[in-house]
This record gives sequence, C-alpha cells and structure tokens, in this order.
Amino acid sequence: MSEHRRKPPQPQGDGRAAARRGQPGSSAGRRAAPRGATGSPSDSYGARSYGSDSSGSGGEERPYGGRAEARRAAQRGGGRRRAADNAGRGPGGPAGPGRGRGRAATPAKKRLIDYPRAGRYGWRRWVPSWRLVTGTFIGFIGSLVAVAGIGYAMVSVPNVAQTAKAQNNVFEWSDGSVMVATGGETNRQIINYSMIPKEMRYAVISQENKTFETDSGIDPNGIARAVFNMAKGGQTQGGSTITQQYVKNARLDDQSQTISRKFKEIFVAIKVGATVPKDEIMAGYLNSAYFGRGAYGIQAAARAYFNKEAKDLNPGECAFLSAMLKGATYYDPAGATSLDPTATREANQKRALAQMQDTLDKMVEYGHLDAAERAKYKTLPEVQSPRSNSQLGGQIGYLVDLAKGYIVNNTDITADDLQQGGYTIRTTFDKKKVNALEAAVKKVQKQSIKPKLRPKTDTHVQFGGASVDPATGAIKAIYGGENATKHFTDNADATGAQVGSTFKPFVLAAAMKWGVRNPDGLESQAQDERTVASPKSLYSGKNKLKIKNYNGSVWTDKDGKEWLQTNDGNESINPPTYKIDLREAMEQSVNSAYVQLGMDVGLDKVKEAALDAGVLEGSLASSAFPSFSIGTSDPSAIRMAGAYATFASSGTRNDPFSVTEVKDKDGVVYTHKAKPVPAFDAKVADNVTDVLKSVVEKGTGTNAQLPGREVAGKTGTTDGNKSAWFVGYTPQLSTAISMFRMDDNASNKNRKFLEMYGTGGQEKIHGASFPAQIWHDYMAEALQGTQPESFPTPEPIGKVLNATPSPTPTPSATPSPSASPSVSPSRTHKPGFPKPTASDTCGFWGCGTGGNGNGGANGGTTGGVTDSPTPTDTSSTGDTKGNGNGGLFGGQTG
Repeated sequence: MSEHRRKPPQPQGDGRAAARRGQPGSSAGRRAAPRGATGSPSDSYGARSYGSDSSGSGGEERPYGGRAEARRAAQRGGGRRRAADNAGRGPGGPAGPGRGRGRAATPAKKRLIDYPRAGRYGWRRWVPSWRLVTGTFIGFIGSLVAVAGIGYAMVSVPNVAQTAKAQNNVFEWSDGSVMVATGGETNRQIINYSMIPKEMRYAVISQENKTFETDSGIDPNGIARAVFNMAKGGQTQGGSTITQQYVKNARLDDQSQTISRKFKEIFVAIKVGATVPKDEIMAGYLNSAYFGRGAYGIQAAARAYFNKEAKDLNPGECAFLSAMLKGATYYDPAGATSLDPTATREANQKRALAQMQDTLDKMVEYGHLDAAERAKYKTLPEVQSPRSNSQLGGQIGYLVDLAKGYIVNNTDITADDLQQGGYTIRTTFDKKKVNALEAAVKKVQKQSIKPKLRPKTDTHVQFGGASVDPATGAIKAIYGGENATKHFTDNADATGAQVGSTFKPFVLAAAMKWGVRNPDGLESQAQDERTVASPKSLYSGKNKLKIKNYNGSVWTDKDGKEWLQTNDGNESINPPTYKIDLREAMEQSVNSAYVQLGMDVGLDKVKEAALDAGVLEGSLASSAFPSFSIGTSDPSAIRMAGAYATFASSGTRNDPFSVTEVKDKDGVVYTHKAKPVPAFDAKVADNVTDVLKSVVEKGTGTNAQLPGREVAGKTGTTDGNKSAWFVGYTPQLSTAISMFRMDDNASNKNRKFLEMYGTGGQEKIHGASFPAQIWHDYMAEALQGTQPESFPTPEPIGKVLNATPSPTPTPSATPSPSASPSVSPSRTHKPGFPKPTASDTCGFWGCGTGGNGNGGANGGTTGGVTDSPTPTDTSSTGDTKGNGNGGLFGGQTG
C-alpha cells in the first residue's frame, strides 16, 4: 500500500475519545496522542511527538486527530511542518521534551480594525462584527457633522444687491467681426418688501412652497431628488424651497450643474433660513428671480409685461407673473419659437392661463385670497408686446434669436445658460447679404406699398426671406420683418403662410424618384411595380378637372362629393385636348396637372419627397386631400430655401444651420459638423432643376432672371390671394421670399391672414410680382463678384406617360370654358415689370400663340391670338373651404 494511503494508528482507550470526554491522561479540550505511541515513522507521520505534560502523564499530546486535520492545519499555517511545529502550543505551556522538536507559539497581534476578521474562516471572515459596524456608523455621522459644521461656518448669506449679474454674449458675423454684444443685460430694480403686493407673495407661496412661513428653509425630499438626478446625469431641478431658490438666484457667478455646488447651496440655505427673517428672504427672492423678457425681479417684470409699478399689480397679474417663474420660454404669451418650435404663441397662452388659474385656486384653498375676488380673473391679463434691447433693432434681433434657438436645440447649452452669458458665438450670417436682402425689401415697400394712400389694401403687408448655401446649409441671410424691436415674429422662421405652387417641385421629384402607381396595383407598390415619370409626360390642363385615384375612380371627399380642381382664373389649358407636359405645366403653374400627378404617385410619396428635401413634418398640412400637392402646407422661408438647395446640390441635403462655433472662457464648447444626407439621386434632382430653369426662362418666373447666370425657381400663390412666394436658386445660393398680410397687433384670437387683392396697386399679388422682384434685386447684389456657375446637365429619366392623346371631346360633351374671349378677360401688363414675349406655351400640341404665365387669357385658343399677360403664378389651393387640410394655421414651422 502506498504511503499516502496508509491508515494512521488507531487511538486507544485514553486517546482522542478520551480527549473528547475530558478523561485523565489528556489535556482538557485537546485530542491526546495514541497510547503507547512510539518514535517509529508510523507513529510520527502527521506531527512530531512531544514530551509529557506538566502532570507527568506518560501520554504524548497530539493536537490533530488525523492526517486530514494535520493537512488543513498545515495549509492554514503556511506548511505542513510549520503546522506541526506550532501544534506544540497548548494549555500546558511550552512544548515539553519529547522526541519531536518543540517550538513556542507567537501570540497574534491585535489590529485596530479587525477586518477581515482573524480566527474566522470562509465567509465568516468577511462578516463584520457588531463593534465594527457600530464604530463605522458613529464615525460616519461624526464626519458628516464635522463637514456640515465647517461648511456652515465657511458660507455667507448672499447680498441681494449683488445678485443677478450676468455677462454679455458676443455674436459674430461669419467673418469673425462682432455683430453685437448682448444677451446678458440685467434689467432689475430692487424694491422694499412693503412695495411687493401681498398677492404676489402668496401667489408664489401657494404655487412653489406653501410651508414657506414655517419651514427651516430646506426641503430634504427635494434635496434627495436633486442629488439623485445629478448622480444619474440629470438637472438639479424641482423640490426646492423659496429659500433655496433665492440662494440659487443669488449665486449667478456659479451656475455649474454639480453635486458640490448643490451641497454648497444647501449650506447657504440652512444659514439663510436660520439667520434671515422670512420677509427678507421673500423680498430677496422676488427681487432676484428671472421672469423672462430680460427682467430680473418683480419690479422689472411688472414693467416688461404690464408697464406698471409692482405695487399696482392686481391678483390676476400676480398669479400670471408667478407662472413666468416656471420658465418664460413656455409661458410668455408672445411665444418663443426661436428657442423651441413648440413654444408657439397659442401653446404658451394655453399653458400660462392654466398655470395662472391653478395658482389662483390654490390661493383660495390656502386662505390667501377671497373666492369672490378670485372670480374676477378668469382670462389672461392684457400683456404688452415684448421689448428688446435697442442694439437688437433692424435685423440684428432676428439674427440673434435665430442663433440662440439653434444653440438651445442643437447643443447642451440651455436657455438659462445663454441668459447668464459669457459665450462667444460665431454665426453663419454674411453681413453684406443681410444688408442686401433688407435693402431689396425696403425698395419694394417704398416704391409700391403705400398704407396712407391705400389703407384698405396696403396695411399690415409683411415680407419674409431666407438665403442658404446649398453646399453647406449655412444660413447666409434672413429678413425677419420691419424691425425686431417693433415686429416680434421672425417672418423668416415662422409665419404660418401657405407656400402655394412652390410645393409642386416636390410632386415632380416624387414622380421621378418613385414613379406613378400602376392601375392594377396596390397603393404600397414597390419600386419595380411603378413607372418613373419623364418631364415630357402628358397630363390634363383642364380647369375644374375631376381628380381620379390611381385606379381610375373619381376622388370624392368625406361627404361623397367629387373633387373638381380649378386653375388660376378658372382657365383651361390647351383645348380641345387639354394635354400639357409636366415641364410646361410647371412653367405655367397649372394646378390640375400636378394635382392629378400627385394622386398617381401617391400623396404619401409626395410628402416623403418634401421631407427628404428638408421640409419639417410639423409644417406639413394633411396629405389626405388632393390639394396637398399644390401647397396647403406652411414651411418657413428658411426651410423652403433649404429644400430647394437640395435640388441645387444635385440631391444632397444639408440642413440649414446658423451657428458654426461657440466658445466660453475655457475654450470651444461646440463646433458645427456637416451631416450631408443623400435625399435624391443626382438624376432626379438635376431634372427637377432643369424644369425649374424653364420656369425662369419662359414661365411665370421671368422676373427673377439674372443676366449671365443660370437660375431655377418657382412662383407660388395661395387661395384667396393671402400669400405669395418666389423660391429660386443658382448653384451657389438658394433664396426664398414670402409676402402676406397679417395684423400682428390684433388680439390673439383675431390674428388672421388678409387678402391681397389690390395691394401695391395690383389687381392680384402673384409670386411673379413683388416676391420675384425682391429675389432678383437681392440675388444680383449678393452674388456680385462671384463667378457664374452652371447647373449639371441632367440625364434622361423615366417614361413618357399618357403619350397617346385622348380623343377630342364633342362640343356637347364638354364645352371649353375658353371658347370665347368673354370667359376670362385678358390681363394687362403691370408697370414696373419687364413685359414677356409670346412663347410656345402650348408646347408640342401647337395650340396657337398663347401668352406665357397662365397659358394666355383664353388659354391659347385656336383661331385667335391673345395679348401677352403679366407673368403670374396660377396656383390656387382651392382647398381651404371645408376640407380640413390644415388651413392657414395647419402646421408649425421649425
């Protein structure tokens, strides 16, 4: 038998059993060596033999009962021999003179912190003793008390006179020169507690901190929430007492979102709560809080919103101002779409009224306001229009707002951060182009818009415009309105004005990208089940055309009525066949052809094409109606310029942007990074451009021609003549110009678009008139000194649809509305615009010498020649009456 399997000597009568029983002859509590053990190798295998104990017993002690125990002891002690040597320790003292070699044991050193625990093995080593737990807890609490004491001693009570000191932001032109230093001004006047209406104090208490008059100044639950939010990367907001909010307002020198800052605020709040009277805290808070519109403190807020002293505020106005403390961006009735597209005038008014009413209800509930007095304030108080810094006059205020909005929506910098200032912001705006665009608008206003001469037609006339670099998406110039300190809506960014026929290029792009649906297919047909349309495809130009679904059935509305699409002036094109190709239909802006094309392609695809080009979905009207294809949507001038820029760049979309770089005191914190998106194949985009070139060369857009340069563009006019557009581009620059009438100073419920019949002395305003003139004058100046460039030559695309002419209808079946000159009187040429020459507007159908722009006053009738009319856009949405397609305010711009 091998040695490692040899059995140890069996214990005798006074061996291990005796040791367990505590019998004589063995050490108490120890296992004794086998009786009669010898010094033979078999007897001394697991441990050396030792001498007898002090009692003289002849039995040798053996501390381990077998090889397994000896082996475990050796492992615990660092080795078999060391374990055996240490085994001599026992109650008898030093090892006796036995046969083996004895050695005295060294007592274990005591540790200050017994962890991991000595004398414990396995998982028990890692379970702390109650002494350790108790000591640790006491030490932790003591440390907190010490830290709190030190923190409390180090902080000081803030001085309200030194609060709300913000820095300016420096806005730069694209070339690095300074545009304006603004944004951090402090509009504040400290007033005494006695000058603050009690209704204002109790409005804040009721809404923000109902226990203010009795609490210690801090809210433990709110603090815990704030710390938790900070730990997971959120904002330190919510749950603060008025005392804590005052402390936060008072420490504008440090607005960093850190846990250490929050703890410092807590110490300050504790000290303020313990040493400062409640009336002083309330006065300090209301004198330092930010109410929006650049107003710090209740006195400045009363002036900014109501132009009165704070002491004269009534309970309703106090409740209203308490709502502004929650964030004026979303509660100011004037709106703040430049900072957030959702902060519209209507949405903000709804939020402010709800918050105001809730505050008044709580004031009654908590006994701070009489119910009868509360009943007087059911609507928003009359609020004056916002006022701006005089430095922000002209276009500067619009440019600054646009840049601030871009920063807030595209970086980690918040509106509050911008309000505190300290940033240097490099914009994309070109000073020369901004001045040129403003000058072009003022020229038209001075020459043609005369409110005193024509008060019924020339009042409330407004223009908007934007210019975008197709290669990058950089916004080079905007025209937001007459003056940012007088007219507060940025007409380049948000108006609600429908775009009319300038939407038609998206229909054409959809027809060339996805194709029309086959009559026997499904609406969701795949690409290979569709037929891509060529610009030479033929469609009907008939006025009051029955619009058909892709399968040939006539489209009906929800009431079962057939849809009859009209053309501008109720004119049919090219009778008796009415056939016109898509290029000519674009040149003359024929509604019926493009409405039917949109139905054949699918309005979902038309919508997708507009989105791909860069139009924001929130600005699109319902695509459930055929007239969607002719511009019932209301994108901003910035987005229309950007969308056309996608065609100019051969199908690559670069979303418009206004800021290239932001720096603070520590360096660059934001740099714009280009993110080009392939929206259309170059073949599609270049063919759209080629068709739009025809519009400027011989269609409704001839007023936009630039000698020596290639120009592509489209006119647009809406139903009721309530807005007119021209959007066009060269390879280097894309620009959109809008014109409309709207009384911004009317009460909010009465804001509406007004008709422009007779405006500027013209019978009707078209995109070809004043908008095209402004576009021309601006682009001629903006492109001065740059080398003319050419558009790419388009590759042939698609199939000619409807190539076989339809049979000529009998006179009794469909009499032509243009059979005689009496149906539509010929239009006369308006002074101030170049008179176009007659052109082949009836195309290859050879229908005579109709005038360009709308197919001639009589549609180019056979057997007669009409006078050449004024170049006009002929779109007509024809959809704003009872079809629920979004209406004038059907979408928000971005």
